[in-house]
Amino acid sequence: MTVLAHLSDLHLDGTEETAGRTRRAVSHLTGLPGTVDAVLVTGDIADRGSAEEYRQAGHLLAPLYERHHVLLCPGNHDSRAEYREVLLGGSGTAPVNEARTVGADGVRVLMCDSSVPGRPEGLLEPETLEWLDDALAAAPDRPAFVAFHHPPVPLGLPYIDRIGLREPDALAKVLRRHTQVAAVLCGHAHTAAATTFAGLPLLCAPGIASTALMPWEQGPDSSWKTYDAPPSLTFHLYEEGRLTSHVRVV
Repeated sequence: MTVLAHLSDLHLDGTEETAGRTRRAVSHLTGLPGTVDAVLVTGDIADRGSAEEYRQAGHLLAPLYERHHVLLCPGNHDSRAEYREVLLGGSGTAPVNEARTVGADGVRVLMCDSSVPGRPEGLLEPETLEWLDDALAAAPDRPAFVAFHHPPVPLGLPYIDRIGLREPDALAKVLRRHTQVAAVLCGHAHTAAATTFAGLPLLCAPGIASTALMPWEQGPDSSWKTYDAPPSLTFHLYEEGRLTSHVRVV
């Protein structure tokens, strides 16, 4: 069995509020009696994309690296240059994509950069789609999870749906060429959500920084999200072709 811990949308902004919520998620994962095969963070690590926010993220996430494999990808609030410099020790503004093999079963996790510099909506650039296609083709017999920030289909959250992934059909064409893909994992929604895309499960992680409210949960003057709900994360279990997900409030 392969176990992936999936969290998203830390929105670290230098305040104790967001830091404390991230700390609760990290403490839950580092306090587990056993280890998970990987911890995935699907974007919006920083709130304004500043170097200081990424330094805070590096400090808060450091305990995870001591126990687990940790994989990150940027979201629309992230900035590639600062993300690369502080978290990866590199430079440049090219998309940040990463493939990693995890667990005894050799499951592959492909973290894709769907951020568009200066824009809230998402897009998998042609070089990212080519990278993804090649990475999947390189290991056709290994189960794979494809992860990025922006959901490629509407979720019933008007604000989020307006700034979702653009040109999803290009991604769907890539995914349909590779039958070993087990699921697509996203963030951005600030709520645990499950649907389908390109014939595959599409699973959105709940938000760490906040929880989005559905339209019928809000009054006319309510914000689209609330800090009242505690942070939460998802555990994805994959074994012999079966995927099961469990949400944990922390």
